[in-house]
Amino acid sequence: MQETRQNKIARLLQKELSIIFQQQTRATRGTMVSVTRVKISPDLSVCTAYLSIFPSEKAEQMLRNITANEKQVRYELGTRVRHQLRIIPELRFFIDDSLDYIERIDELLKRPTPNPSLNGGEQLPTGDNDNQ
Repeated sequence: MQETRQNKIARLLQKELSIIFQQQTRATRGTMVSVTRVKISPDLSVCTAYLSIFPSEKAEQMLRNITANEKQVRYELGTRVRHQLRIIPELRFFIDDSLDYIERIDELLKRPTPNPSLNGGEQLPTGDNDNQ
């Protein structure tokens, strides 16, 4: 039963945080912040939010700005969810680099594979001659 409540509150916080960041990043042209995942502690006191920041070159700088303005973000979140939650959780932000990771894997998969017959005519051992 507790996990159901945690999941509902995590979805609520993810939705509200994404709206807050959407409003705040309108001022910074060319940067987009998405809340990809939110975890909430069992006692509902700590909210861990994973942010995807585009372009990824500005991710560290944006994360520092968000962390520096954490109290303002928490206050804004509190005004939005004050009727659903008694205590506004402490916020922790991390960069979600899973999209960069997926992009890197795609790059590696699209690379042409080396042809073993181009190694100067040498054949790679197949393991058939192990019995001799």
